[in-house]
Amino acid sequence: MTGFDQCERLMWAGRGSAYAESFARLCAYPVPQLLDAAEVGPGVRMLDVGTGPGTAAAAACARGAMVTAVDAEPTMVELAKQALPAVDVHVAALPDLPFEDGEFDAVVANFVLNHVGRPKIALAELRRVVRPNGWIALTIWAAPPAPGQALLGRAIQAAGAVRPPHLPAGLAPEEDFPRDESGLTGLMDAAGLRETRCESLRWDHRATAEEWWSGPAAGVAFGGQMVQSQNPLIRAEIKRNFDRFSSAFADEDGVLTLPHAALLARARR
Repeated sequence: MTGFDQCERLMWAGRGSAYAESFARLCAYPVPQLLDAAEVGPGVRMLDVGTGPGTAAAAACARGAMVTAVDAEPTMVELAKQALPAVDVHVAALPDLPFEDGEFDAVVANFVLNHVGRPKIALAELRRVVRPNGWIALTIWAAPPAPGQALLGRAIQAAGAVRPPHLPAGLAPEEDFPRDESGLTGLMDAAGLRETRCESLRWDHRATAEEWWSGPAAGVAFGGQMVQSQNPLIRAEIKRNFDRFSSAFADEDGVLTLPHAALLARARR
């Protein structure tokens, strides 16, 4: 593992339930399009990499696919096992998947490539485990982030928070790539994939301010780790700015409408 990968493991350790109760609903939005892109249907042998609480795996099962799912975080795996007792779910992480070459007809990875230190090598591993002419479909967050996605970061910055040493500064320059359609397409082509297509997805996520704050408050993801790592005065200032900035997204009932943007790509082995 790279230093980035090690930081990711620490950052997500024990946070399966907190993620499921906060950001999982947001990340579920592209799942139907993701499965369509991978041509997942009855009898398709599908691998869900980075399954989280099992959202994409469950949707694939509902389509009649034969599903296997993995995640690097044990608490995510436990949630997926509880939700999908008939599915083979276990702990495994890119870039070393415990499967034979060409074992699956399709592989999906919903917001997973954001969390690996060597994305090109991770894609090569996805390519290895899918059969010739099989599909790989994935999503990542686009950059720059949409206004709803940037809300927490704005609050953190306005509070003068300092990045703690245990959080990764980002990928090594030689591993990074532009988080836009051409950047993701180029990365997948460089990994040996064919017929690559990428599109931008934009949607409004609706959540109460309390739900949206619950993830960071529990230390979920990079933003949550930034919040939890500050002293009490800075944490309070982050929350004050979060409340102030959130008001611009709130309707008369206090529900936030948060614009988000992601990339959806598919390619064939």
